[in-house]
Amino acid sequence: MTPMPQSTEELLSLLDLETIEDGLFRGRQPETSLQRVFGGQVASQALVAAARTVNEGRVVHSLHAYFLRPGDTSVPILYAAERTLDGRSFSSRRVVARQHGLPIFYMSASFQVPEEGLEHQDAMPEVDPPGQCPELGDVLAKLSGRPRENWDREWASLDVRYAGQVHADRESGVESGSRVWLKASDPIGDDPVLHAAVLTYASDLTLLSAAVTPHGTYIGDPRLQPASLDHAMWFHRAFRVDEWLLYDQASPSASGGRGLAAGRLFTEDGKLVASAVQEGLVRLKR
Repeated sequence: MTPMPQSTEELLSLLDLETIEDGLFRGRQPETSLQRVFGGQVASQALVAAARTVNEGRVVHSLHAYFLRPGDTSVPILYAAERTLDGRSFSSRRVVARQHGLPIFYMSASFQVPEEGLEHQDAMPEVDPPGQCPELGDVLAKLSGRPRENWDREWASLDVRYAGQVHADRESGVESGSRVWLKASDPIGDDPVLHAAVLTYASDLTLLSAAVTPHGTYIGDPRLQPASLDHAMWFHRAFRVDEWLLYDQASPSASGGRGLAAGRLFTEDGKLVASAVQEGLVRLKR
């Protein structure tokens, strides 16, 4: 095992899957204090596995994933990618992640030949620039009372800044949520697969928190049992994940022990490049 990514280089090493045979890959596990595999790691490795089987020139435009079982951090993960479609414009893949002979994760991903078309997008909300926002590690340390080093030990491969909480305003339709700036801590090359995979990894880090902030709590609160149930992403426009992206996150609903959260990712100049939606377990411990 390798340590939990302490740099972008180590994160990219984690995404460099071992090819066992055509369509079958092995993903390494980092050393971590987490009791289960981080969902963003499984999703990003599965996306790399899918992309390895797609012809060059086709870029991912969507993925839909289900987390079935908690991942075991002590053994590697096997990824089997099934070629479900190769058309003139689109390719689709189905990836199954397994440990101990059982599926722990499913993903369907779709890739497209880039083309021109209709254009519109939401406007980016107004927030302070990343340089004026506190580092998320400091915010979490203050909130939880745990040392800042706990954050750095697990997530130093990402630079995340807290850009504020959004409070619900039902009259105007504004949903409760939170905003962060994020990027890879170090430069990445020009491979769009790696940029999409690292963004997938990062997208799972703070999204579910939008479903619990309206209740005065946070992911990591010992009174809470959180877990990702499913995760979907759409990639709208080209981007670099080693440049700042604003992650605007909102939660329209929580009920039945589950919370729904949706996020929009913007470049600093206001370009909407990706969207994410996640439902997660936000069960209160009895």
